[in-house]
Amino acid sequence: MATRVEEAFSEREQKENANGKIVEIEIPYIVFEAETESSALAAARAKAGTLSFEGLYFDTVEVTERVNADTWKVKAVFSREEDGGSDDGGSGEEETSSFAFDTGGGTMHRNQSIRTRARFPKDAPDFGGAIEVDNEGNVNGIDVTMPLFNFTETHTLSGLVVSTSFKRNIAALTGTVNASGFRGFASGEVLFLGASGSKRSKKPSAPWEITYRFAVSPNEALVKVGDIEVRNKFGWDYLWVRYANKVDESKKNVVRKPITAYVEQVYPAGDFGKLGIGI
Repeated sequence: MATRVEEAFSEREQKENANGKIVEIEIPYIVFEAETESSALAAARAKAGTLSFEGLYFDTVEVTERVNADTWKVKAVFSREEDGGSDDGGSGEEETSSFAFDTGGGTMHRNQSIRTRARFPKDAPDFGGAIEVDNEGNVNGIDVTMPLFNFTETHTLSGLVVSTSFKRNIAALTGTVNASGFRGFASGEVLFLGASGSKRSKKPSAPWEITYRFAVSPNEALVKVGDIEVRNKFGWDYLWVRYANKVDESKKNVVRKPITAYVEQVYPAGDFGKLGIGI
């Protein structure tokens, strides 16, 4: 464990801009009796943490040289706010939000039609809405364009809010649906697709600009699958159908018809309140 940290005053460096304003100070230390690089860095970090310079913040520490088995040279760097933000610990910017949406259609593979409008000739077998049934009885279905409502929200949040645990909450909520009402949509209708964030400064309190992405699929109270009635399907549940051979009573033909339908929950529910943007 490190027992002594001394500043190497002769190696201190100070950088100023063209106006004579200090933009960076490098504080060199010699750390004695530190068995590992990590312990040397920790000792220098603790020492540098007791210093303060007006308009500068403690940025980084790095090992510049290992002198011997337990002696290290470590440099601590204090920097000025890169984007010219305020030095009072605030964000220096007003928190803002922006919103966007699109209704571009998504695609879905459907094995069942909404209804069969007609059969030709009139005595053609009735497959109960199954689509593209081949001679082997396989239901092949088709890809169709489905209505899909996507929207994004961009929020400016203080760096003091966007902590590591905050980022972990966002990551954990990706791929979940709203457990309760969100933005006017019922529970189960909104899928969180993830978020991306950026900021223009190293300062911990500097604001983050975070864009959240969502997709909406409406809940359905009743879905008809042949003669089967499926009730209360949440928007992002997956509906699939099992088929079997049946006898068409009109012409005594053997046809493939839906016999059972299943509604599967494939996305877990999440607490969107943890996104930090209200509900």
